[in-house]
Amino acid sequence: MADEINIIDRRSFLKNAGAFIGGSAIGAAGMTMRPEISQAAEAGKSLPKTVSQFRCPVCNKDFSSFAELKEHFKTGHPEHVEPVATRLNINGEDCEVLIEPHWTLQRTLQFKLGLTGAKQMCDRGACGSCTVIVDGRAVLSCSTLAVECAGKSIQTVEGIAADSKWKPLIDSYCKWDAMQCGYCTPGFLVSSKALLDKNPSPTKEDCKQALAGNICICGTYPRHPTAIMEAAPQIAKGGK
Repeated sequence: MADEINIIDRRSFLKNAGAFIGGSAIGAAGMTMRPEISQAAEAGKSLPKTVSQFRCPVCNKDFSSFAELKEHFKTGHPEHVEPVATRLNINGEDCEVLIEPHWTLQRTLQFKLGLTGAKQMCDRGACGSCTVIVDGRAVLSCSTLAVECAGKSIQTVEGIAADSKWKPLIDSYCKWDAMQCGYCTPGFLVSSKALLDKNPSPTKEDCKQALAGNICICGTYPRHPTAIMEAAPQIAKGGK
């Protein structure tokens, strides 16, 4: 019965973390890749390089160019703020999105780029489930405007999972069951990665401080430092 629960927990973690590729945590848990996980893994490879659809968010009318859309706003919706075309670097890939200026990075990742790892949970910057790394710093994507991230390097849990260097961290999270429902796990994993980037040999107190902004309603807190500290030496050697 315990083994069955562990497998369910791991599947929940792998599914909700966004994109975990074959041979990493899936292999460690002795499972085959499920279709939705495979599809999520491909999401990072299909980011839009340029904007190809110019749809008015107010009346849903389509236009052939951004210039036409802007002119439409001036004449048809002068009371609304014009959308903007923003270039982002996501997990090392440059992409362009057409968004409204008030859109958060989390909303842009989910609804424009199909990257679901950064979760919309509290939507108030209080739980850490939406954590991503921007220019080497862990930030809350639900309270960060996407337009503020133009020209910056953004890492999501999908990109971390696709990098074999971080396989030991994912394996260790599975080994120590540092997750249950899985919704907070992507944020914890991203915060852990940000910590290890700066401190490759963290103590228990270092881990607790780095994860202080991440909330887990299931109460898995004691397991996270154990998972991080066990994975740290192997990650320092290059992972895999």
